[in-house]
Amino acid sequence: YNIYINKKAGSLKSLNIVMASDLHLGTINGKMFAYKIVDKINKLKPDIILFAGDIIDEDIKPVLKDNVGEALFELKAKYGVYGITGNHEYIGGVNNAVNYLNAHKIQMLRDSSILIDNAFYLVGREDRSINRFTDKGRKELSELIKEVDKSLPIILMDHQPFHLEEAEQNGIDLQLSGHTHYGQLWPLNYIIKKIYELPWGYKVKGNTHYYVSCGAGGWGPPVRIGSLPEIVNIKLHFQEN
Repeated sequence: YNIYINKKAGSLKSLNIVMASDLHLGTINGKMFAYKIVDKINKLKPDIILFAGDIIDEDIKPVLKDNVGEALFELKAKYGVYGITGNHEYIGGVNNAVNYLNAHKIQMLRDSSILIDNAFYLVGREDRSINRFTDKGRKELSELIKEVDKSLPIILMDHQPFHLEEAEQNGIDLQLSGHTHYGQLWPLNYIIKKIYELPWGYKVKGNTHYYVSCGAGGWGPPVRIGSLPEIVNIKLHFQEN
């Protein structure tokens, strides 16, 4: 996808993003799967790599046993590798998952924002599951970007694509999500279409661009009907100085 943002981004003219969600690393998607994903991502020569949640599939024990994180060390991007929590990180124990990913080159953004190269902001929301698994709530998006300079491009990662209007109302330029798997197995895609405004793919609302991925991996049996696993390559183009 080529997406044009009507903002200047420092001296950057463009940004090559590679995004993947829902790897579900664990019992079924082990080290060989991880190396395959890493190889495909690196071949796209990304400036930045973004993982939009459900990187680890619940129980972290198979990930530790198979040393899956060894593959993650091979990821290469000028501005680094970033991730957010998904519901499956919470199901399996969020702190263990986050600590493991941070230790294996993926910088996890948990209700936080970061300015990169004085050119653009990356914002990562905590997954909505925080309400179910802890006594905490996630921050409002407006609070998260309170100190953000909105004259610069803002990229948001939010695992579950509910309430897309929040990004539009808060001046987000690009929101990246996953979670839906587009149902994964037919005919569940029809149910997913009823639940989500954008169950899979690209959409524009106002000045905000959205991409919801159907996932690079799968949950449960390694079978898909109605969608193919994907790695998403988005080239952002900015106003020139």
